Amino acid sequence: MDRPGKHPCAAVLGDYITDMLTRARISAFFATRPVRLTLFALGILLMLVTPVVALLPGPGGIFVFAAGLALALRNSDWAKRRYVHFKRWQPRAGALTDWGMRRQSHRRREVLRKEQEILRKGREREQTPPPDCTEPVDDPLPASGLELVPIDPTPAELTPATATGEPRAR
Repeated sequence: MDRPGKHPCAAVLGDYITDMLTRARISAFFATRPVRLTLFALGILLMLVTPVVALLPGPGGIFVFAAGLALALRNSDWAKRRYVHFKRWQPRAGALTDWGMRRQSHRRREVLRKEQEILRKGREREQTPPPDCTEPVDDPLPASGLELVPIDPTPAELTPATATGEPRAR
């Protein structure tokens, strides 16, 4: 034992531990061009195999296609550009795909959409006057040619009737 307080095997295992794969080394390996190209090809292959897998009972085709799409999008800039083009062409389908793949961009867009909706509702409330401040309108659609029933008169505008049913003279 050359160091006190260390395990007796630490001297032997020390070189092995320093040569172990680290997260940085794994990331660097997957960032190399041949590995990215291989993973992209695997993703395309999985997407092409999806119709065959879909014939089997169960939802396997969906998962195979999702895995292939995820591999292709993660490893190819060309696939990312095509995917963005698809999302602009079909926004609802793109949103569902992003949601299904749990993409970070989908979460960010959802937060922004909700914030904008709250701001829009706040602006609408500020712009609309309270109901007691608006003037009554007899015919909101004068050009439509529809005859609308006139607005009931206020109590101050009413004149009480006599016993015979005729209004009193003021």
